[in-house]
Parts: sequence; C-alpha cells; structure tokens
Amino acid sequence: MVTLRGYDGPGERGIVCEPILVFRYARERAELDRLRQQVEDGRITLRVARTFPAEQAAEAHRLLAAGGVRGRLVLTF
Repeated sequence: MVTLRGYDGPGERGIVCEPILVFRYARERAELDRLRQQVEDGRITLRVARTFPAEQAAEAHRLLAAGGVRGRLVLTF
C-alpha cells in the first residue's frame, strides 16, 4: 500500500505501508492548480484496472504482486 499523507499504518495481517511524502508539492499551489486543470481538461487520466471493496484487499494485493496489472487497483471504503 502506498499513501501520500504520511500514514504508516499498524502493519496488521502482513500489510506493508510505504509512505511517499510530497511535502514540497503540498505548498506549490500553482503547480497543484495546474495539475488539477490538466485532469479536469482530460489531458491527464488515471487508468483504473479494477475496483475492489475494502473486504477484498487481499485479492487486490495478490493481483498486484502477481504483476501484469495495467492501471491502478482501487480499494473503496
């Protein structure tokens, strides 16, 4: 699991959290606004391979570990 807000989680059930901190960009309002505008204009898109309910997180992790997934696996809570 990768997070962007510094959450490192309790590490239960063998889930490993790898925090990716982007403090520099948190203060770059103009850059974030530009990025937001690109998403809204459709110039940047997120490819979602599959969406899972939180209860199926283990299955999502297995698919990711197996490789070959094109796009993001999304957990919904």
